[in-house]
Amino acid sequence: MRLLAFDTSTDTLSVGVSHGPRQWLHSGPGAAQASITLIPTVLDLLAQAGLRLQDLDAIVLGRGPGSFTGVRTACAVAQGLAAASGRPVLPIDTLLAVAEEGRALALAQGLAVQPITAVLDARMNEVYAQHFEPAGPTLLRPIGPCQLSAPEALAYPEGGAARLVAGNAMAAYPQLSAAPAGSVCLAALPSAAALLRLAAGRLDQATSAGQALPLYVRDKVAQTTQERLALKAAPQGAA
Repeated sequence: MRLLAFDTSTDTLSVGVSHGPRQWLHSGPGAAQASITLIPTVLDLLAQAGLRLQDLDAIVLGRGPGSFTGVRTACAVAQGLAAASGRPVLPIDTLLAVAEEGRALALAQGLAVQPITAVLDARMNEVYAQHFEPAGPTLLRPIGPCQLSAPEALAYPEGGAARLVAGNAMAAYPQLSAAPAGSVCLAALPSAAALLRLAAGRLDQATSAGQALPLYVRDKVAQTTQERLALKAAPQGAA
């Protein structure tokens, strides 16, 4: 397969190109810089792989949830590249990519694949979280939709089974709800490598450029002046 994949939903820009068994990967500063560096990075990796946009089987993107600006950047660039090249797009949920990256990291460390909870820092003292369970050697099935909650209010599935917790929220929020006993926590981001692996079994879901749409979980993306002042005035340690 010949695929281009990128994610700009976090502070890290991740871009990858696959051509048969080979991959060319890039990771660098994201956030506001992603809108400046994404397209030059894409063109550079395609050149390294000896590919043109028209040669691709699909353009794969992390569609969110995540940084409001970052997710919009990924979707806008994917739409533009797909429209210019006539290639289909394959949007993939960001939290699924986090879970896949966590699964791969766990296997590389010799850990058994467990049910997975993907947890990303959503800023504004909130986290995005979604639970997954293995559905075969390389497949993950979501257990319910993505949650948006305060870190200390993150709810795990009933039963208390040990699980893999993957993401970047653990470092950002010490008050994150404790995972069930025996769980393993691994730092993970929605990497292009994870998107490329996920795309392999989903090319039949690729669609037209106009369908490269963001997945929004939070409608409110900024605090009002009054809310910011109230947060500053709150005692240290207040929820």
